[in-house]
Amino acid sequence: MSDRREFLKSAGFVSLASLSKSLPAQSRTGTTDTPSYNARAEPSSKTEAGATVLENGEMRLVIRHNGSAQSLIHKATGQECLVNGTDVSMFNVTQYRPYDNELQLAYPAKITHFRADRVRREGNRLIVSFALVGYEAAIGLKITDSYIAFQLESLTYKGYTPIMPKRAFPIDETVFLQLPIRSRKNFGEWLNVMWDEEVAVNVLATDPQTQIEAKTCDGYRLFQAGSVRDVKLEGIGAALITTATPHLLDRIARLEDDFNLPKGVESRRSKEYKFSYYQATTMTPQDTDRQIKFAQTGGFRTMLVYCLAFAKTVGHFPWRPEYPNGMDDLKVAISKISEAGILPGLHILYTMAHEEDAYVTPIPDPRLNLLRSYTLTKAIDAAATVIPVEENPRLCTMEDGKRILKIQNELIAYQKFTVNPPYQFFGCERGALGTKAASHEMSSRAGLLDMYGEGRPEWLFMRFTQDTSLQTEVAERLKEIYEQAGFKFMYFDGAEQVPRPYWYNVPLAQDIVAGLLQPKPVFTEGSCKSHFSWHVLTRGNAFDTAKPEEIKAATRAYPATEIQRVAKDFTSINFGWVGYWAPSKETIGTQPDMLKYVTSRAAAWDCPMSLSEGSFDLLSALEAH
Repeated sequence: MSDRREFLKSAGFVSLASLSKSLPAQSRTGTTDTPSYNARAEPSSKTEAGATVLENGEMRLVIRHNGSAQSLIHKATGQECLVNGTDVSMFNVTQYRPYDNELQLAYPAKITHFRADRVRREGNRLIVSFALVGYEAAIGLKITDSYIAFQLESLTYKGYTPIMPKRAFPIDETVFLQLPIRSRKNFGEWLNVMWDEEVAVNVLATDPQTQIEAKTCDGYRLFQAGSVRDVKLEGIGAALITTATPHLLDRIARLEDDFNLPKGVESRRSKEYKFSYYQATTMTPQDTDRQIKFAQTGGFRTMLVYCLAFAKTVGHFPWRPEYPNGMDDLKVAISKISEAGILPGLHILYTMAHEEDAYVTPIPDPRLNLLRSYTLTKAIDAAATVIPVEENPRLCTMEDGKRILKIQNELIAYQKFTVNPPYQFFGCERGALGTKAASHEMSSRAGLLDMYGEGRPEWLFMRFTQDTSLQTEVAERLKEIYEQAGFKFMYFDGAEQVPRPYWYNVPLAQDIVAGLLQPKPVFTEGSCKSHFSWHVLTRGNAFDTAKPEEIKAATRAYPATEIQRVAKDFTSINFGWVGYWAPSKETIGTQPDMLKYVTSRAAAWDCPMSLSEGSFDLLSALEAH
């Protein structure tokens, strides 16, 4: 009997998420978000004189001498994968305004892109000239049977001239691989792949610092891999994969091995990938056995334990009073879960600290992120309730609980501010959140604390600055909890709670944590993703819980809609979190037909689901139902 028939027979809550080792998930709707295409388009005309040809056993890429792509052929089918006639340069450099004296006189002060004017191959490098801005790029090549990799090795200024001495001005951004990829039936935005039943074209970052884009155009997507000076300008790369669609995951797996990337393919092929989970948002050593009993009754083979079930705050993760023996108590609880044949997972908050955590009070850590910065126009003493500043605070928040300034080791809560000179914050509470009020000199810097939450102390957090050691410090603390307790998978909650640039910091924080864990998590989920996260996160996020009266509509609106996008990234999602409510005066409570509805939709897409708390802790709701 098949797994699905067994599922329907038993009416268990475990769904059937799995990825074939060779075949991608297919959309049941047959719809596409890309324009119509001609998969059998004729290849481009013969190779132009002076062109550079890059090829492996599966593809042939032709680059014109002026830097535009002439052709990308999938050899087995003979299909042309590019749209011709676009004259799109494969290589660009960008300055946020022209910096060279003659260029700034000739062009407006705005973001300006300079395209390549000449490309030549020297051994395993492409030498790309940007004569107008005076730079030359060396792009290293790695050609394998699975992919062709491009690495921007260096940018060298070549703009010196005997007529007028020049000095090198910086490049702010680059595009070192840009291709107009012909539209096909499916476009996976997360993985950055265009594919149909026969051919898949994928431009994939080989470094977390590589910026990946795919701009929508008429009949094609403009695939881009580039660099940003504020993140890392040189020494990063991307790979081009053009293959038969059933082989795509194999090609990505080879790439992950060669570039020492997190094993996104391997985790998607694990047998545990299809398991649904029971989420214990509250769990004490005394009620662990009851939690396990309900998880087994529901047929769950994995259980997710929330970090705040055992920790009072996130950041330092001090033990709750219910865990008087600390790690010893947690180890006993997690061992019971494992011994029951259930895979234990850890649900973490990792990019921020509670307002009651030691990172915030009594001395706020200097590595907490500040959104805006202000200069005191005069000295203030420890009793002052008006903070005069030089800059206009018009962009500061007025949300309750988040109106917090940081000056050195003091936090100050303000009530209002002026948006016309003289600028000032007033109605200030000195020494907020348990810090100590102090005097501050004229010209001291005040920063707006970067906060997230809902106005309640238990839900107010301070975000970390990602280019400091703070994220790694917290990751090492989580590593100790994860490994000593015996967890096997992880949910990255709060993944969106990072400063800009989001495309870089979202996967960076995930990779910092996951990269330390041993053994590696069998699978992972997260609340936010960026391109590089495809390697770190195994599947798409779960949505927040919906009331029983709304669960069917919410399932149609959110997970059933999201899966139609995410399946195009060769990935499943979690059809949860499904909140569990006991019947009361306010609600009918969670009923079997509701669970059947969600799990049937999940099974139709080969996805798992999860059961979580509703109005209060899950264990209490189950016992009261």
